[in-house]
Amino acid sequence: MSGQGDFELYDTTLRDGAQQEGLVLTVEDKLAVARLLDGLGVGYIEGGWPGAVPKDTEFFRRARSELILKKSELAAFGATRRAGVPVSVDPQVRALLAAETPVVTLVAKSHPAHVDRALRTTLAENLAMIGSTVRHLVRAGRTVFLDAEHYFDGHHANREYALAVVRTAAEAGAATVVLCDTNGGMLPDEVGAVVADTLALTGVPLGIHCHNDSGCAVANTMAAVDAGAVHAQGTAHGYGERCGNANLFTVIANLVLKRGREVIPLEQLRHLTDTGIALGEITGVPGVRADPYTGASAFTHKAGLHASALRVDPGLYQHTNPDLVGNTMRTLVSDMGGRSSVELKARELGYDVAAGDDAVARAAARVKELESRGYSFETADASFELLLRDEIAGARTTRPFEVEEWSVGVGRDRGGASGTEARVRLRVDGVPLSATGTGNGPLNALDNALHTALDPFFPALAHLVLTDYQVRLLSGQTGTDAAARVLISYRDGRERPSGKPGWSTVGVDTNTVTAGWRALLDAVHYVLLDQDQPAPAPTP
Repeated sequence: MSGQGDFELYDTTLRDGAQQEGLVLTVEDKLAVARLLDGLGVGYIEGGWPGAVPKDTEFFRRARSELILKKSELAAFGATRRAGVPVSVDPQVRALLAAETPVVTLVAKSHPAHVDRALRTTLAENLAMIGSTVRHLVRAGRTVFLDAEHYFDGHHANREYALAVVRTAAEAGAATVVLCDTNGGMLPDEVGAVVADTLALTGVPLGIHCHNDSGCAVANTMAAVDAGAVHAQGTAHGYGERCGNANLFTVIANLVLKRGREVIPLEQLRHLTDTGIALGEITGVPGVRADPYTGASAFTHKAGLHASALRVDPGLYQHTNPDLVGNTMRTLVSDMGGRSSVELKARELGYDVAAGDDAVARAAARVKELESRGYSFETADASFELLLRDEIAGARTTRPFEVEEWSVGVGRDRGGASGTEARVRLRVDGVPLSATGTGNGPLNALDNALHTALDPFFPALAHLVLTDYQVRLLSGQTGTDAAARVLISYRDGRERPSGKPGWSTVGVDTNTVTAGWRALLDAVHYVLLDQDQPAPAPTP
């Protein structure tokens, strides 16, 4: 086993996970993912199927010189020899050896119907294929795991044959036989019973590989471990074909925090969330926000009842400490919350507010009133912080500049090219100034006009970059005259209390451009919070 005591943690993101719809990995991607998994402390990393997939063959070739694993062992995946073909000349088996990995994982049929209809051979020949292939690889110095495909369905259909597959692999030298719920249709009680039965009758070290078609992949994995499995397979974020595989991040956290099995070191567990985020950036398929432990919403609270209890003790509505997996508790401010939500959010943003503070009460009332008009502060922390600052100051805080007038025009030139021009008239320290900005749309043009006017006075604004925006018609309203909510995302290169590089503001109006303008102004004011006085006006 690979540095994990009595338990084998096995990742198959690069092979089984890569079968997910819309997920395409280059060889560079696969190498990067493997490095992240090694850094997390996963015991085994399945790199792919050499000989069957050219990209995987190339991955193993490059891995020999470019992939230096400190904690993990690399595994090559493939099938047993073909029926009637000597194992020494089978091209698939030869490709597995050519990959030069310390571990080889073989897939084999354990359901009689699959042997008959898919392999088109006899039950006896299938057992011979398993035995000879495992022995050949073991004699070549490889650690061999055998994935018994469709094992649970096969156990129901012909228990004795399924058990014969396990015994044959073990007698040939397989280190672990992995029982696969390939169709993903099992439930935890069924998985636990079959694993316990197989272990009692064979005494062979068993593993578990679950798909999520019944929504139980993680639960089935935990049931197998509780029944005696000493090896668990899964994928990052539960990637995989159809409904995916068992989410290995969830399995890891459950084993460490719920079962006390240190399958990765506790200090590495704190990197679980960051590893998930980094993997999502490489694959282009981020984890689900509601994923247990690592999801952005895993420790996020919105309802006032929850927030009130969390203010007293975070453990009252959280099953574990988010710090243990590198995540953070977040509070969403909305009309569903109240003073407690606002108080918690204020502290999260770094403000020292006391329970029952009048400023908190005023801020909560303003949130409810604004959200009744269509605002949403759940993801607009910057707009909420401006609102909070206003109430803490007891009145509207002084803004570093005033807006006198603004306008936007859209048109086409004689050549047929469309364009947008924005004009702003502002006042900084009583001094009037105006600027023009052009862009590919109203928000872009207004953003450029604000930068042109204000960057010379406020150098911090030069780092403000608009990264994305969303426009949404408010619920219950239709047509071109419906009110709109505009949420704009930015970054400015500064470290914020949230620890996140980006942040958002929100604006609402019956005019979409006006809604966006309000969100833009919030962004500028947010960047200038606690800034020194404006720089002197540039010399003409």
